[in-house]
Amino acid sequence: MFADRAKFIIRSGRGGDGHVSFRREKFVPDGGPDGGDGGKGGDVIFQVDNSMDTLSFYRRRNKFAAGNGEAGGKKRCHGKNGEDVILKVPEGTVVSLAETGEVIADLSGENRRQVVLRGGRGGNGNMHYATSTMQAPTYAQPGQDARELTVVLELKLIADVGLVGYPNAGKSTLLRSISHAEPKVASYQFTTLTPNLGVVDLGDGEGFVAADIPGLIEGASKGAGLGHEFLRHIERCKVLVHLVDAAGTEGRDPVEAVRQINLEMSLYAESLARKKQVIAANKIDLLSGMEMEEGQEDPVRRLQEAFEKEGIRVFPISAATGDGIRELLYYVKSLLDQLPREVEVYQQEYFPEEHMQANTLPFSCRKDEKDPHTFLVEGPKVEKMLGYTNLESEKGFRFFQNFLKDSGILKELEKLGIEDGDTVRMYDLYFDYYAGPEKLGKEARES
Repeated sequence: MFADRAKFIIRSGRGGDGHVSFRREKFVPDGGPDGGDGGKGGDVIFQVDNSMDTLSFYRRRNKFAAGNGEAGGKKRCHGKNGEDVILKVPEGTVVSLAETGEVIADLSGENRRQVVLRGGRGGNGNMHYATSTMQAPTYAQPGQDARELTVVLELKLIADVGLVGYPNAGKSTLLRSISHAEPKVASYQFTTLTPNLGVVDLGDGEGFVAADIPGLIEGASKGAGLGHEFLRHIERCKVLVHLVDAAGTEGRDPVEAVRQINLEMSLYAESLARKKQVIAANKIDLLSGMEMEEGQEDPVRRLQEAFEKEGIRVFPISAATGDGIRELLYYVKSLLDQLPREVEVYQQEYFPEEHMQANTLPFSCRKDEKDPHTFLVEGPKVEKMLGYTNLESEKGFRFFQNFLKDSGILKELEKLGIEDGDTVRMYDLYFDYYAGPEKLGKEARES
């Protein structure tokens, strides 16, 4: 089954935690820190595979995850990086954020491979945090968390020309006659349920790629029938050839049929209404055998009078006999020559990196070995906060209390069994702990 849309979850790998350890050698009793760094988490990568033409593989799974980075080890050993996950897709696949529809990546044109979700950075080991005042740091940096997104993949065919129109207007027959494509052809509606591509060769190296878009119906812009599935394949086409049954064999007025399909395309996306368009008045071979009622105007002439004043040329053709097709194709090629040759690529609108949480600076909480009622809190996270916080002001102290709560320091102290009246030491500052609403006494004193 042709599949041009899929929805699933992607998850990058978590970064490995940094390690805390110290050198232990026979003649080095007080060795320095030697904890290694954690490995980087694996990336989620999308890559074009020219052998693929559908997204059917992604209809069978609902989650793809990269590998996590391993934790660092002692003796400065670096943790192993997590394995990337590479998701292969056909050219023309657009990756969007499921919640908002914002474009994350368009695998078209020169963009053949893109890292959509980067793995978390590995945390630094404690060997990075030794200073003149802290020669035995007992903390290391945790690895950056993994990132998870729900994405939607949509395959938007890359073709120069799109053949559009009502079901049974003759699109598949025309594609067969102008290329080597072999779409199914029959005299009933909805014969074509999947888009077909064909290369049109005009000789001397001239030509273009045409796509037979399955027939549209009223309400297609709202999803009627398979409207959305069909309309998305028109978006990249540079020129639209609008086939209409000039003989009215399906009982539709040709002029109204063209206007109705154009309305559906404009309701789906305004950009479709601005595309170059040519009308192919098909099935003229049937007109010669039809008797015109008195006063009835030739349908081809009616189409020309209605649309050529709008700058849309009308070509009478017969996809079955080949009449008029040559003139139509060369005119379409002349329109293509006036347009840029580059493939239309959707610009990225959502950048996962901007929504990644910053890597958390480390801290450690432990009891003082000499005084069980004193708790030591240390680490770059604490030093950085103390450097820009004015604890003498009411606002500054309130910020400090919120920081201790939000960073998880209070929770760690409670796990260690801190009680009311115990002392918390943060470098040169001491605080009395109370389990009331504010958790810490407001009086700070220097050592």
